Amino acid sequence: MVDTGTVRYLRLLVTILTVTMIAGFLVIVALFVIKFSSLGGDAADLPDTITLPADTNATAFTQGPDWYAVVTDDDRILIFDRTTGDLRQTVRIQN
Repeated sequence: MVDTGTVRYLRLLVTILTVTMIAGFLVIVALFVIKFSSLGGDAADLPDTITLPADTNATAFTQGPDWYAVVTDDDRILIFDRTTGDLRQTVRIQN
């Protein structure tokens, strides 16, 4: 025969565990929402146009605070000034 006090105690423990898991899940969801909403607030400040040398195709793009870079299909990295759009530096990628 099962003791009713033990069944009540186990039912209480299961209820507390369920409430704790639901609360923990809600906290994790709230932290994700807070973190991702603070990251996506500003749109990326992309240049309007980029003038590449002739016969060059872009394969990748990245940017820093005062520069942006374009990786080309002929294994070069072209680094441009953000304010003027002028080519600052060309880096040849060695194979």
